[in-house]
Amino acid sequence: QVHLVESGGGLVQTGGSLRLSCAATGAQFENWEMSWYRQAPGKGREWVAAIRIGGDIQYAESVRGRFTASGDGTKNTVYLQMNSLKPEDSGVYYCKLPISSWGQGTQVTVSS
Repeated sequence: QVHLVESGGGLVQTGGSLRLSCAATGAQFENWEMSWYRQAPGKGREWVAAIRIGGDIQYAESVRGRFTASGDGTKNTVYLQMNSLKPEDSGVYYCKLPISSWGQGTQVTVSS
């Protein structure tokens, strides 16, 4: 059974940075594309980025140039470095493999 645990969220001011982590057990994420999503209160889940180790990294237009996805195969963990954060980046952030269910997410709150 694949299990994903997101961490690293918190409260930051506009312009601040956070680094999210997603640790995977039960599957080697190197064999899959890992995606990041976020969900703001009252809104649907929004795709943020996708990373495949050794392959392309893709970003939503709203975060391109500010967010950077990366991975560490030795730790079976992917990261999302978020810089120049804006209030509209606030929400619960999730990581997801095609073969996994949704985790509990990690809350990001950017104050204005």
